[in-house]
Amino acid sequence: MTVNYGSKRLVVGAHYGFRDWLSQRVTAVLMAIYTLLLLAQVIFGGPLGYDSWAAIFSRQWMKVATFVVIVALAWHAWVGVRDVAMDYIKPVGVRLVMQVAAIAWLVGCAGWAVQVLWRL
Repeated sequence: MTVNYGSKRLVVGAHYGFRDWLSQRVTAVLMAIYTLLLLAQVIFGGPLGYDSWAAIFSRQWMKVATFVVIVALAWHAWVGVRDVAMDYIKPVGVRLVMQVAAIAWLVGCAGWAVQVLWRL
C-alpha cells in the first residue's frame, strides 16, 4: 500500500539558479583577486603617473588578466541584470527590450575596454 502525503510539486522554470549563483561567486572572486593584484602594483610600484600606469598594463600577462576580468565583469553584470529583470519586469516585451539593451551595452563596454587595453 502506497501512502502519499501532501501534493506533488511541479517544478518549472529554467533550472539555472545554482549555476547563476555559482557564476556570480566565481566572477566576484576573480574580480577581487584582480583588484588586490592591481592595488599591490599601484601601492608598491612607486610614484603613480601615466608612465607607471601604462607600464602596469604593458605586460602581456596583465593584459590577459585584465581581459579575463573584463569578461568576468560583463558576465557578472549580465547575470545580475537578467535576474532582476526576470523577477521585477513582468511584461515580456518590456523585459525583452531591456535585456537586449543590457546585452548591447555590456558588449559595447567590454569591446571598448578591450580596445583601450590593447591600444597601450
